[in-house]
Amino acid sequence: MTNKLLDLAAPGIRGLRSYQPGKPIAELEREYGVTDIVKLASNENPLGPAPRALAAIAAATGDLARYPDANGFDLKQALAARHGVAAGCITIGNGSNELLVLLAESFLGPGLEAVYSRHAFAVYALAVQATGAVHRVADALPQEHAQPYGHDLDAMAALVGPDTRLVFVANPNNPTGTWLDADALERFIGQLPEHVIVVVDEAYFDYVREPAYPDASRWVEHNPNLVVTRTFSKAYGLAALRMGYAVSGPEVADILNRIRQPFNTSSLAQAAALAALEDTAHLARSVELNAVESRRVAKACTGLGLGVVPSVGNFLLVDMRTEAEPIFEALLREAVIVRPVANYGLPKHLRISVGTPAENDRLLAALHKVIAA
Repeated sequence: MTNKLLDLAAPGIRGLRSYQPGKPIAELEREYGVTDIVKLASNENPLGPAPRALAAIAAATGDLARYPDANGFDLKQALAARHGVAAGCITIGNGSNELLVLLAESFLGPGLEAVYSRHAFAVYALAVQATGAVHRVADALPQEHAQPYGHDLDAMAALVGPDTRLVFVANPNNPTGTWLDADALERFIGQLPEHVIVVVDEAYFDYVREPAYPDASRWVEHNPNLVVTRTFSKAYGLAALRMGYAVSGPEVADILNRIRQPFNTSSLAQAAALAALEDTAHLARSVELNAVESRRVAKACTGLGLGVVPSVGNFLLVDMRTEAEPIFEALLREAVIVRPVANYGLPKHLRISVGTPAENDRLLAALHKVIAA
């Protein structure tokens, strides 16, 4: 159907296509008539929220008639202590996704530019285009590199110019699972001019076990143009509550809070996030499960003749050696949801979240059946 009002929308909005999330379980049930579905499409924690977080949610339901704390005082204090910064350096968001959009709204506009890597998180492109700014997309590292399809920092630096205002760096990157070491990333940030804000997206930070992988939030104090985003949607298992935050210098935080909606995070989300930070045992279980199962699934996929990009996240980018869409559809009929990534420029790949042992067994059995057919 033609949208007769599209010409009234802002120029940057007219060419946008809405973000396509992983297919919901209820949608697959309606469309395919299947049940007992395994969803491995959205990089969620298969263990769910921490027990302390669930208890905090239950306790907070008694005050649902009241607006949440618009400034998230208690949560910001806890996050500031964790990152060794002042509370004024923390901005809370409706998932880290909202922080990425707020950054684009704050620093971009027509005639200005943003730089990001090919095969990087799709929201970067959406946030930039909505502002009417110019995209500068750097070529990714080649397939044969140790970090296949990952960020080529030299290629990204070459695109930075006088009109650049934002550079997005995902570490680890989604959907590839590739990562940047401390020396390379810190050197890249240090060489950017003062008029450029660099956003290091660390949504999958908690899963990484590589010794050389950095905590970029430790560099904020000496880099006023650095912003680090984190989320409670992944390792903390709170995707439904939408809670994220940014660590930055107070100047950037002040700008973000000028356009941040006053009640953008709920009381339940704030209470759950605060409790999740304290439940370190659950986080450790989640990270250990992911480490063990990601290795197992990667080895099994390789045994099926598929290619697997080395990943430090809670997902694997798998090369199906052929167009991936028919395999994705066949897996849906086996009641297994994974994620096609043709929209990331990877039409022969599927992104597969790491689930529980039982969920991964279902995935591998379905993959074997589909490939054999």
